[in-house]
Amino acid sequence: MCFEVKSRDLMARIGVIETKSGRFETPALLPVVNPAIQAVSPEELRSAFGFEAIITNAYIIMRHFGQEAARRGIHAILGFDGVVATDSGAYQLLVYGRVDVGPEEVVAYQEAIGSDIATILDVPTGWTDSREEALKTVLETAERGRQLWSLRTRDDVLWVGPVQGGKFTDLVALSARLMSGMPFDIHALGSPTLVMEAYRFDVLVDMIMAAKMNLPPDRPLHLFGAGHPMMFSLAVALGCDTFDSAAYAIYARDGRYMTETGTVRLEEMNYLPCDCPVCVSRSPEDLLDMPKDERTRLLAMHNLYACLRELRAIKEAIREGRLWEHLALRARSHPSLLKAFKKLARDYGKILERSSPTSRRKGIFIFSSFDLHRPEVLRYRERLLRCFIPRGRLLLLMPYPEQKPFSRSEEHDRLFRTLLSRLGEGWREVHLCLYGLPFGLIPLELDQVHPLSQYEFSGPEEGFYTWASDLVEEYISSRPYTLVVLVSDGSRLSLVVREACVKSGLELHVIEEADPWSEDGLSKLADYLARLLASA
Repeated sequence: MCFEVKSRDLMARIGVIETKSGRFETPALLPVVNPAIQAVSPEELRSAFGFEAIITNAYIIMRHFGQEAARRGIHAILGFDGVVATDSGAYQLLVYGRVDVGPEEVVAYQEAIGSDIATILDVPTGWTDSREEALKTVLETAERGRQLWSLRTRDDVLWVGPVQGGKFTDLVALSARLMSGMPFDIHALGSPTLVMEAYRFDVLVDMIMAAKMNLPPDRPLHLFGAGHPMMFSLAVALGCDTFDSAAYAIYARDGRYMTETGTVRLEEMNYLPCDCPVCVSRSPEDLLDMPKDERTRLLAMHNLYACLRELRAIKEAIREGRLWEHLALRARSHPSLLKAFKKLARDYGKILERSSPTSRRKGIFIFSSFDLHRPEVLRYRERLLRCFIPRGRLLLLMPYPEQKPFSRSEEHDRLFRTLLSRLGEGWREVHLCLYGLPFGLIPLELDQVHPLSQYEFSGPEEGFYTWASDLVEEYISSRPYTLVVLVSDGSRLSLVVREACVKSGLELHVIEEADPWSEDGLSKLADYLARLLASA
């Protein structure tokens, strides 16, 4: 198998998985195909929608087609010439408690029918399982994983190693470590369906992260049953490369219409808020007046279009480095999604930062203090405090003027003309930092480093002041300054910075100036600094 990563953002990856029947791009939704019930045929999934990979259930194929599928091959049985992945029947084991085949038979059958991507018959962890029961599923799944390598006979099938443990995230981590010790091509998080159906997306965050942090980064991660576009961006941001679902068809049979922000019952709609081929020339009444089979088919097609549209939007967001903004927008589709997003940012922000690229093509948006958790901001704070070594023994703190970047502004030129004329070589003893929101504190040397002047900011709220206060205090306390001169413009932020300076314990001089960037204000500042340096 070849898994090539082409672009990254947060923990998301645009990549390509290569199989014996072709390549497909990730992140990818693999529509579930039930050969007995097809609202949209596999051939249409390929030709009309462009799906390069689908998934079906090997256990169901075995029950319906038996050895015919082995003779003809799964691609011919389904009428699909792209990549075909097969699940093992573990979902039926979870729902019904048993399946009448063993793990050896499932392995042999998937090889016989020519699956491109196959899955061992793992033992899924139920949502209501006790810890002891969950541990048994983890250990039995690992044992079946070990058995695979003596059972398989083909080298051209990619094998999926499921990770179990359910809501017990330490067991998920254990399962991931056990399965990653075997040469699986792909891993999958098992048993998340009931978690998602209960809208426990915060639990899902912990489950996925427990798996991701204990799996090899060069192997794709599949998320079973994640078929609604409203949560695609969360799954992708967490590092899920592929996911599958039959929701597009199940919802259609129930008269439910998917959007990227939720699901609506068709009879409750007055308009179709979509321009896909199904919706562009129809109304909800048109669909409701149709025979049920025709309506189900068209709804399933719309649901697929909605999924594809969201996936393309996510990929473009990854490519442009703005997946955070896209995820933040989608997270406000439902309170449970927003809760999960906040958990991801607050509990795993450092992991997101380490996974995110350091270079960006565009600036960032800061809408609220919650965006201070985004990787670019966390990276700036961490590297400022850990790596930045200032020159000069006197720290000069001045408010950031309106124009950014400061180093290309008239205020910058005016300040340094004044300092050089009044201080001469003494200006080298002065180190300038600018205080302002949203970043709190910016040394002059870093003024043009992304994203310190490449951002748009919606305005302050309480969390920004706390952020600024903590950053200023920690920065000053850990740097070799001997005194601080604060130019205060009377704003609330200047008062917050003043309090932080006092807490640092350094000698503090405060200059109150309503217009600190005026010629008169800068002249007074330069005279004050000259006297201060002369007496120090």
